Amino acid sequence: MFAKGSEPWICAAISVTALLAGFHRVTNYSVFLHATYLGTAMAIFMVWFFRDPERNVEVSDNYMISPADGTVIDIRGRKICIFMFLQNVHVNRTPISGRITEVVYKKGGYLPAFCKDSERNERNEFIIISKHGDVSVTQIAGTIARRIVTYAKKDDVVEQGQRIGMIRFGSRVDVTIPEAFDITVRKGERVSAGRTVIATLNEDSDVL
Repeated sequence: MFAKGSEPWICAAISVTALLAGFHRVTNYSVFLHATYLGTAMAIFMVWFFRDPERNVEVSDNYMISPADGTVIDIRGRKICIFMFLQNVHVNRTPISGRITEVVYKKGGYLPAFCKDSERNERNEFIIISKHGDVSVTQIAGTIARRIVTYAKKDDVVEQGQRIGMIRFGSRVDVTIPEAFDITVRKGERVSAGRTVIATLNEDSDVL
């Protein structure tokens, strides 16, 4: 399965490669042969990058799951910062079930997403009301990632693990954890969207 909206990218890469191969067949120029090799590599990369595998999510209000594939690069109070490397699946998922009350897009720069100054980067923030408090999921653009894509919109009721968007070609996703949960991941840990538990309901909270 491929990420929503990826068809133009994949089709363009395949079409250009086929065109270059056709030119080489007609002209027999080596430059078109080399270009065909590069085009093939690009087409393979596009197919690989935009992959969106199905994941069986065990839905529960008693824990939160990672909204992104990647590595935890920082934990600032109640906020977990996850950096998505180029090799990661780039589709983002909701960490908890609830209703989206706001989707806030902000223009900004394109600094490396792991830098502190990346707080000024282009971003898109989802505010989700859950049974145990408000959750913020923020997609942050980086130096290569210059296109934030959103699938979900304001007033959507979302289920834990549901796809809500993606960032093309790497970057970062931040998620805030309500006080009702204890953070269970550490800096440097690798996480998987829809699979890795990043926080569990603490004993002081009512289990619904």
